[in-house]
Order: sequence, then C-alpha cells, then structure tokens
Amino acid sequence: MRTASVVRNTLETQVSVALTIDGSGVSRLKTGLPFFEHMLDQVARHGLIDLNVEAAGDLGVDAHHTVEDVGITIGQALQKAMGNKAGLRRYGHAYVPLDEALSRVVVDLSGRPGLFYRARFARDRVNDFDVDLIEEFLRGLVNHALITVHVDVIAGRNAHHVAETIFKAAGRALRMALEQDARAVTQIPSTKGSL
Repeated sequence: MRTASVVRNTLETQVSVALTIDGSGVSRLKTGLPFFEHMLDQVARHGLIDLNVEAAGDLGVDAHHTVEDVGITIGQALQKAMGNKAGLRRYGHAYVPLDEALSRVVVDLSGRPGLFYRARFARDRVNDFDVDLIEEFLRGLVNHALITVHVDVIAGRNAHHVAETIFKAAGRALRMALEQDARAVTQIPSTKGSL
C-alpha cells in the first residue's frame, strides 16, 4: 500500500494528513471550511485516493494559512507515499465539465515543483470561501509534492462550477499519473533514472 501520514504544526495552524494512493476515494475532512472540504472530497473521490485531513487554523484572521498549510501537508504526504516512483505512469491529464464550466488539469510527477494556473472567476467568493485560495492550495501542494501541474479553466460562469471542475480534474489527472504501469514495474519513468 502506498500510504503516508504527515503532521505540520506552526504558530498559525495544526494540520494532520493521512492518505492512501491506492484507495477507494473515501475522505474524512475537518478543516472548519465547508466549501474547501467539498473540493478536497472531489480530489479524493475522483482520484480514488483515501484522504483524511484534520486542520485547526487561525480562521479568525482568514482562511489563507489553513488552506495553504493543508496544501503543503497533502503535498508532503503525497511525495512520501509515492516513494521512488518506480512503475508509475508519471503523466496524467483530465478534462472535466460541470454544466457550463470546463477545466483541464495536466500533471507530471517530475520531481520539479511548478504550478501554471490560468483561471478566472466571475466572483471573488463561493459562500465565504475566497477563490484566490484555490491557487494557494495548489501551490502549496505542488511545491511539497515536487510535481508540475498545469490548470486551465476553458469555460465557465458559475464560480462554484469552475472551482469544482478544477478539483475534479486534479483528482482524475493524479489518478492517471499515479497509476502503476504493469509493463514498467521496476522502471523509473525518466531517462535520468530518477525523479
């Protein structure tokens, strides 16, 4: 089982994450941010990753530190659970629609962090969740998982729909990239021999 647990404690947040890459998409989420939990559930469900997240943060200030630190901690757990990446497909991509919204996410388990985020929202918030925090979450995740992720919102007017397509597509793209390739079980998917 490719699994990992990570705890991150700072003066601003306390975050614990446990994940299983080869899961069934079950999540247990407690962050104090219902919309964020709804989005994390999309990644778990569509990525078939079992994901447990408990976070307590300085929500009286705002949600920024909590969302970013959850991204960092999930990224650390993902990096740990991947191991040396032998036998992984490495690349994954997904186009996901939700009514009028459509997003594309492309993932490379490259060992090099990079987020290339092209998304526009018709409004700044979904309920009380600041949509700018989606980019902050993803940046924390890619920087600590050491992966490259491209996010392109192709269409959409409804901010909830746009956000949901991003997270669903991220789950599907991760699922593809993390899949074991039966023909290359012991191979590192790189001409360098390491990722």
